[in-house]
Amino acid sequence: MPTQKLKRSYRKTRYILYKETLIDYKEHFWSFLGSFVGIGILAYIQSIHFSGNDAVYLIGSFGASSVLVYGIIQSPFSQPRNLVGGHVVSTLVGVTVHKLAPDIIWIAAPLAVSLAIIVMQITKTLHPPGGATALIAVIGSEKIKALGYMYVLSPVLAGVLILLVVALIFNNMTSSRTYPSHSTYHKQYHKIRRRFVRK
Repeated sequence: MPTQKLKRSYRKTRYILYKETLIDYKEHFWSFLGSFVGIGILAYIQSIHFSGNDAVYLIGSFGASSVLVYGIIQSPFSQPRNLVGGHVVSTLVGVTVHKLAPDIIWIAAPLAVSLAIIVMQITKTLHPPGGATALIAVIGSEKIKALGYMYVLSPVLAGVLILLVVALIFNNMTSSRTYPSHSTYHKQYHKIRRRFVRK
C-alpha cells in the first residue's frame, strides 16, 4: 500500500516537472516582447529626465513586476488590482515609515516591508514586488528619499500604469493569452475591449 502511494506520487511529480520544462516559444516570445517594451519605456523616460546612475524610474521592483505581468499572467498576483494597488499602498507605507524613522534603518527597513505586506493583505492587493517598493522608499538613494510622498505618484504610480498598459496590449494580442484573467471586474474589461475591437 505505501509503495503504491509512493509510485503514484513519483508519477505525479514527474508529470509536473515535465510540464514545467516544456518550451512554449509563443509564450516566451510575448513575455519577452511585453517586458522589453514595458521596461524599455521606463528606461527611455529615465534617460530623458535623469542623468547618471540615479535611476529613479527604474526601481528594482518593476523588474519583478514584469516577471509577473508578462510571464505569469494568470497568477492572482499579476492582475491589475494587485499590480497597481500593491505598489501604491506599499509605497505609502514605505514613505511613511521613512518619515517616522529616517535614521534607524534596522527598524525602518523590516517595518516598511512587514507593514506593506499586512496592508496589501487587508486591501486584497497582494503583489510580491510591493515589498521591494516599500523597502526602496526606506533604503533608496537620497534622490528617491527626497521625493517624499511624490515617490508614490512618480515613479511608482506612473511606472506601474505604463507596465499595466503595455501588459493589456501585449498580453491580449493572441487568443492563447488573456489578461486580466480573474474576477468579474476583469471579465468586464474583456467585454469592453471586444466592443471596441468590433467597431
